[in-house]
Amino acid sequence: MLLDADDSQLVLVDYQSRLMPAIFENSLVLANAVKLARMARLLEVPVWGTAENSGGLGPLVPEVQAAIAAAGGRVLDKMSFSAVADGLSDLLRPPVRQPSQGRNARSLPKHLQKPAPEPEEGRSTIVIAGCEAHVCLLQTALDLLEEEFEVWVVTDACSSRSERNRDAAFDRLAGNGAELVTTEMVAFEWLRTAEHEAFKDVLGLVK
Repeated sequence: MLLDADDSQLVLVDYQSRLMPAIFENSLVLANAVKLARMARLLEVPVWGTAENSGGLGPLVPEVQAAIAAAGGRVLDKMSFSAVADGLSDLLRPPVRQPSQGRNARSLPKHLQKPAPEPEEGRSTIVIAGCEAHVCLLQTALDLLEEEFEVWVVTDACSSRSERNRDAAFDRLAGNGAELVTTEMVAFEWLRTAEHEAFKDVLGLVK
């Protein structure tokens, strides 16, 4: 099973200014988070960010915030470790549109009434990365799995204050059904072919 850009959404978890200096391999993790957001923009993949207790941990670091904004994304402020508890899954699923029929439409004979539109299915594949891997990233990803999303964790854009905690998170996520991938795996699976119109631009990001 390969990632499909047309069914994907990108979620970037808690890359915050007062947290990132303490994160293991923080420069690499931040660089890959920015690459993911820029690739998503090129391939028209919706982008979401989260910020945990921003009063304490600060805003998202400027380069991640800018990349999310450039992709037309939105940042969810939260206090729960799992962003799902504070409404993330509601954002990821489009609202079901109710048929808008006025009195005249309802008064028509049934054979003249237009059928109600089918509910929008939305994008069910969540590509997720963030910090800390063993806390907010883990809890958000596990809750998304419970909500029956497909969850793909971008390992080289995730970390914790310690390598041990990061790796324990990956073990647990894999054991619960998440797919573990890297930034380049996401890039080339979203593209699928060197003939894609965005191939050169995406290649420039990953090289």
